[in-house]
Amino acid sequence: MIRHVLLDADGVLQYVPGGWREALRAYVGDRVDQFVHETTLDEAPCLRGEGDFLPLLAGHLERYGVTRPAAEVYPAIWHDIHVEESSLGLVRDLREVGVGVHLATNQEARRASYMRATLGYDDLFDQSFYSCELGVAKPDAAFFTTAVDRLATTPPEVLFVDDHEPNVVAAREVGLAAEHWTIPDGIPRLHALLEGHGILF
Repeated sequence: MIRHVLLDADGVLQYVPGGWREALRAYVGDRVDQFVHETTLDEAPCLRGEGDFLPLLAGHLERYGVTRPAAEVYPAIWHDIHVEESSLGLVRDLREVGVGVHLATNQEARRASYMRATLGYDDLFDQSFYSCELGVAKPDAAFFTTAVDRLATTPPEVLFVDDHEPNVVAAREVGLAAEHWTIPDGIPRLHALLEGHGILF
């Protein structure tokens, strides 16, 4: 029986309007793919709570000849988050039927803090599992086992929903129920997936 649902953030609960690449294109132009690749590599340790992403971003912007400061670019993109109303409705629906609802997301510390306080996710979810606070990022198995331990439950009682297939596979490998879903799939599809695991609305 599923007693807890873990929801990913980006792609499941929220998104950057127009997408990350288009937002960054305004600053780095046609070199956006290379810029994303390089910054993603540098961001990986920050997702585990190892270091501050802002000075790393500043270094990349300087190398690409961007004159706008990182302290301006970062919030313009990383804090430009649209919270999907249908996903918020799902959280409320799950709570109404007595299921624990928790956030399970890879984030560096600055964005995690923004999501907690400004977006109000601490009030929305029963518990929140940010990779930068756990010290481990999806798809590492330890991310899921740590979350399960903190919920004081067992893997088969937890359903994980993510928009990134490798994360779904990793969750299943440690015994969680897991489904791949992204906002454009539509909330009726997610309802159907949850009902397939015995969660009835």
